[in-house]
Amino acid sequence: MHDLLDLIPVGPGAPLRVPAPVRGLHDLAFNVWWSWDHEAIELWSKIDPARWRSNENPIDLLREVDAAAFEELLTDAAFTALYDHVMLRFSAYMNGNSTWFDENHSGDLAGPIAYLCAEYGIHHKLRLYSGGLGILAGDHLKAASDLGVPLIAVGLLYRMGYFMQTVDPDGHQQHVYSEMEPARRPMRPVIDPTTKHPLEIDVALDGSVVRVAAWRVDVGRVPLLLLDTDLPENDPADRPITDALYTRGRELRLCQEILLGIGGARILAALGIEPAVWHVNEGHAATSLLERLRIARAGGVSVAGSIEAVKSTTVFTLHTPIPAGNEVFDLDVATRHLSQALPEADTDELARLSTPPSGDAGWFDMGALAIRLSRQTNGVSQRHAEVVTGDWESLIGGSAVGITNGVHAPTWVGPAIGRLFRKLVGEDWDEHASDPSTWKAILDAPDDVLWNAHLSQKEHMLRQLRNRLRNARARHGASPNELRTIETDLPVDRLTLVFARRMATYKRAGLLFSDLARVRALLTDRERPTQIVFAGKAHPADREGQGLIRWIVEMSNVAELSGHVFFIENYDMALGGVLAQGADVWLNTPRPPQEASGTSGMKAAMNGGLNLSVLDGWWIEGNVDGNGWGFGGQPRSDAEDAIDLYHALETEVVPRFYDRGDDGVPAEWVAMMKQAIATALPRFSARRMVSEYVERAYIGP
Repeated sequence: MHDLLDLIPVGPGAPLRVPAPVRGLHDLAFNVWWSWDHEAIELWSKIDPARWRSNENPIDLLREVDAAAFEELLTDAAFTALYDHVMLRFSAYMNGNSTWFDENHSGDLAGPIAYLCAEYGIHHKLRLYSGGLGILAGDHLKAASDLGVPLIAVGLLYRMGYFMQTVDPDGHQQHVYSEMEPARRPMRPVIDPTTKHPLEIDVALDGSVVRVAAWRVDVGRVPLLLLDTDLPENDPADRPITDALYTRGRELRLCQEILLGIGGARILAALGIEPAVWHVNEGHAATSLLERLRIARAGGVSVAGSIEAVKSTTVFTLHTPIPAGNEVFDLDVATRHLSQALPEADTDELARLSTPPSGDAGWFDMGALAIRLSRQTNGVSQRHAEVVTGDWESLIGGSAVGITNGVHAPTWVGPAIGRLFRKLVGEDWDEHASDPSTWKAILDAPDDVLWNAHLSQKEHMLRQLRNRLRNARARHGASPNELRTIETDLPVDRLTLVFARRMATYKRAGLLFSDLARVRALLTDRERPTQIVFAGKAHPADREGQGLIRWIVEMSNVAELSGHVFFIENYDMALGGVLAQGADVWLNTPRPPQEASGTSGMKAAMNGGLNLSVLDGWWIEGNVDGNGWGFGGQPRSDAEDAIDLYHALETEVVPRFYDRGDDGVPAEWVAMMKQAIATALPRFSARRMVSEYVERAYIGP
């Protein structure tokens, strides 16, 4: 399946000094396949353990390690044997022709699938994501690669990424941006196949013609193209258009989404790529449909015929029922920009296609545009599909399809649990992630073996959290003695709840604190204490979300709760992985029916973490066979949900965690952990999700 990568020629990336005997490290560094392969990660760590721990960036590692270090490594038989083994596996992965897609759907598509999305969570060193949508998109690409699905992804190169979060002593969120240098990331410039020069296309925006280049990131077999406006030939006012993800400025956001959609369609055309299916993943990329309409119209096809041609090859995924997640712009502003980008567009037709379901003609609704020009619209859980149908049925012309999200298990399963899976299932356990019969093996695992694997990951999580707390408090001016006391915080034998997600108000991060007397008694019980870790960012324009963070920090400083409540700043993929792998309980308290899916709880469950969640999104489907706890699920007051939350904690969660046998293992708790793993892996793996997209959306219906 090198075929897709071969369709997109690239120039050289960062110059890397790699000795000839291990020159394969160069290719490995420029393909993020290594990031979900435990032996490849081990290989990088052996080159320079200290550098690797501090950075986890193969490009930087190879730039910094000197020749003398490599000379010593090349005399190490264990290192060279591991190198040979990893490179053989990498080659077999990239060149194999017996993938799931080859065996089941070879010849079913006339061309590749174009997948367009505003953000991608591939690895924490590629800050091209803000939260769930991006992480889901990254997992979609990885699973498509594993399955051999012919998919080409398009996004934007955000050189400043999404903000890095710091929180001051009073809980005020600070927004820090730093440039991400392409030369220090696994990306290479896309080359024009004809001229052999860097490929560039034009997109007109309100009287200005913007030049757009592209970079290629190799996600296993899947190429990800990142569009970039930071070019010397662009006007200085246009160069920063793609700089930052989810900017405050609405007109700038519109410009980004025009570049993503129209620019994405044009870059594929410039490469001579004709997708068989276009997957618009959330409304941000809906302008790709207008570009395709323009091309059809320019070819002499009627308006109705153009619309039908676009619809017949387009699928649209809606990810949220929250209004802020659905992009709506002032129609006059949108028309001004799009009349330049699409000079042949009929303004009245553009307005009709983008009118919201409410019929308000003053708005340009990206979601409405995508639905009207797609043959299928899907929600990201079965419950969410019902919500989408209720909100958009008049535009869909029927019911939305439910394709429940999944997560890429090799990325999110921790090292100790992964070793257990390899022992119980085999080295290729991830290839069987969507097979329910495979995971019956976990039910027979010795309780102490699974419990100790969990404790290993929990201890790693808590060490990481203490380091982050120490760094934050040192920045706040804590004394050396105060910093030393952090070493006794977050003991491993204490029940640990984790609440980690975007700090949006509907997710109700503060629900646990509804009754302070009750939560104090719960957390500080001498015999059965509990601690809770919070993490999450609020959008820079979301003042209410930032207020939630301040409140949580205030709660962590209340004398009676100190040492039991912690806020960890700068929630990203690295922190998210550590938390999902080490949590005892994953807490989720959205206000239903506003949780579209929620994938973080799936990651925790695959690691044996137990979900305690409102019955909304994925958890309606996921809460089975005693694998966690569910409550609520219907729109009602926060006070009512808080009562149920306290009841579950006091009567179920805490007693089961602390009910230990003579061997110190909580047998009933471990039984629930086994059920969590056995149910989450087959039902909520990205392999299942992507195969379902292939059969129900890309090839079907």
